[in-house]
Amino acid sequence: MIVLSSVLSTVLSTVFALELNWDPQIRAIVVLAVAMVVLPGSIYLILGTNLGTRLGFLVAIAGFFGWMVIMGTIWAVYGIGYVGDSPSWELREVVTSQAAEDLSAAQLEEAHDLSAWTELAADDPARGEAQAAAGAGIAGSDAAIPMFGSESEYVVLDAFRKGGRGDSFFDSNVPWSHPPHYAIIQVQRAVVVEVPFGEAPPPAEPDTTQPVVSVVLERDLGDKRLPPVLVTLGSLIIFGVACNALHRRDKAVMAARAAAAS
Repeated sequence: MIVLSSVLSTVLSTVFALELNWDPQIRAIVVLAVAMVVLPGSIYLILGTNLGTRLGFLVAIAGFFGWMVIMGTIWAVYGIGYVGDSPSWELREVVTSQAAEDLSAAQLEEAHDLSAWTELAADDPARGEAQAAAGAGIAGSDAAIPMFGSESEYVVLDAFRKGGRGDSFFDSNVPWSHPPHYAIIQVQRAVVVEVPFGEAPPPAEPDTTQPVVSVVLERDLGDKRLPPVLVTLGSLIIFGVACNALHRRDKAVMAARAAAAS
């Protein structure tokens, strides 16, 4: 019966998917509704015919949300499935200056002294992610602060980071310790070079007559595991309520049988 329900659900979902191809949103809602009616509905139909309407419903609800507790736990542990936003760099401000070490105009006080920051190596993965976020924030027409037409118009000079979870015992072993984490990407407009037709362009060089643009980024930790944790907790509550109702029903049935026997 379960295999037949799965096959029927697949067939119906495919039919609706083919018929409602003009609106992906409505198609997804209809396919999900059909799957929910056919799969859990068939199980409830079997339980209802054998245990009764109310008892079959309680058993089906307990089984479904017990399975959701397991799934939510797996999603939360491995960060897969129904998850929230991943950690990312968010643009905080952009500071222009004639000297790379002069960030006195920055609103972030920690940025005034770059000697207290850690320089990121060119092959550091954290630097690549921060550079991509900085480029999206200052290059292009859809950038938050458009200063360049494209990323090819500037050269990255240096990158720094400060804050975040450090190497101390407290920061490495306490999961709820999340100090503010900042990064600074410094760029400068590239020298415009006329490239003869058919020749490869030379490596981009910064134009030292142009101001240095310092992009200040702040790390957003996101909420990647929050949705699965909420799903797990909500499913656990409903599962506990259903199990408690089944337990109280069993106690009432046993008490009724004991009274009838006596």
